[in-house]
Amino acid sequence: MKKQIALFVITFFVSISGLLAQGGGMQRQTPEERIKANMEAIKPLGLNEDQTKKTTEVVTDLVNNQQKLMEDFRNNGGGDRDVWMAKRKELEDARDTKLKEIFNADQYKKWIDEIVPSMRPQRRN
Repeated sequence: MKKQIALFVITFFVSISGLLAQGGGMQRQTPEERIKANMEAIKPLGLNEDQTKKTTEVVTDLVNNQQKLMEDFRNNGGGDRDVWMAKRKELEDARDTKLKEIFNADQYKKWIDEIVPSMRPQRRN
């Protein structure tokens, strides 16, 4: 009986240590990390120096506005997720409108077709 209890305890601790080793979930990126990640994703467009500067400003505005929106959402007890998603979509549409003025036609097409879909968070099954 003692051997069975000891085996159970050892199995329990091995199982728990395996779960704890997985990191406990995703960590939120800071706004600076999100801006850097977005600019890295944009690199394949081959922007010139002026375009890069303007794009950085647009991306920074988007990230900062999304951060404020998320903080308001959390501070208000969660609120209505559909309203939050609609406001977030408005911010992204405004970003795309500004970027359309900065990018040439080929760059914008690549932005919409390839880069934007790759920037969306993927959900785990």
